[in-house]
Amino acid sequence: MKSIVQETYGSTETLELRDVERPQIADDEVLVRVVAAGVDRGVWHLMTGLPYPIRLAGYGFSAPKRANPGMDVAGVVETVGKDVTRFAPGDEVFGVGRSTFAEYAVAPEKKLAPKPAALSFEQAAAVPISGLTALQAVRDHGKVEAGQKVLVIGASGGVGSYAVQLAKAFGAEVTGVCSPSKVDLVRTLGADHVIDYSTEDFADHAGEYDVILDIGGNAKLKRLRRALSPTGTLVFVGGETGGKWLGGMQRQIGASLTSVFARQDLKMFVSKENHEDLLALTELIESGKVTPAVERTYPLSETAKAIRHMEEGHARGKLVITV
Repeated sequence: MKSIVQETYGSTETLELRDVERPQIADDEVLVRVVAAGVDRGVWHLMTGLPYPIRLAGYGFSAPKRANPGMDVAGVVETVGKDVTRFAPGDEVFGVGRSTFAEYAVAPEKKLAPKPAALSFEQAAAVPISGLTALQAVRDHGKVEAGQKVLVIGASGGVGSYAVQLAKAFGAEVTGVCSPSKVDLVRTLGADHVIDYSTEDFADHAGEYDVILDIGGNAKLKRLRRALSPTGTLVFVGGETGGKWLGGMQRQIGASLTSVFARQDLKMFVSKENHEDLLALTELIESGKVTPAVERTYPLSETAKAIRHMEEGHARGKLVITV
């Protein structure tokens, strides 16, 4: 089968398209014939092995253990392990797998769900990692409720595009922060207000927001807290400062320590990949409340080009690899 292969950590130059053997599945796993695979920021982290704690988390210390960094997947079940009960060959599925930039990929049964009928495979592949992260940020950690004012920093990216729609679906008044070239996109996602960060500072809205979702930003904690209401909730969904050791985590660590003494709730979290939340996203998608924002697709041979486009900050919503 054709697969992207990566033998060393590094830039997109480490990615090659090769012929390899089909992967083997365990008893609780599914072999998926990949139709499409999403690209998210986590792909870049797995590709580069940065920040370094990623390597200590089991992905490979000196070299990547996975054939390629793909995780999002949408496709058709080829075979199932003997303990799998929810799927059979021929089923259309989406979810989280391993090394998904390939013609076939392995996914645990617990991380797959039936593909939403309303979505194409390309749209479905754009949902799992980013959609799960946004859902858990909005629902579980931000605890967004109707009537609240919510600020989404990084509203035009993969996770942000879902967070805006989910906060609106939960009845909030949503303000999105983005670059000038992406203002129109954030408006089409349903944001009530859009802040172009090149001309306006969200921190000038002192005490205005009940919930702030900081997705891949790098604003100082002091500025974030200034925009938050006295008893509001700040959720760090990501952070990119380029550091090799913490990579932005220093803000989250500082927030956790500050939260002990503050009335404001300052928190970070690691998203959980599970089929229950994939089903919850399916309900929201099929009700018309959430739609994947796919900017463009790339063939498998141009996986490196897609990752570079995302890394350079040009992506509007999600990018997808087609197989």
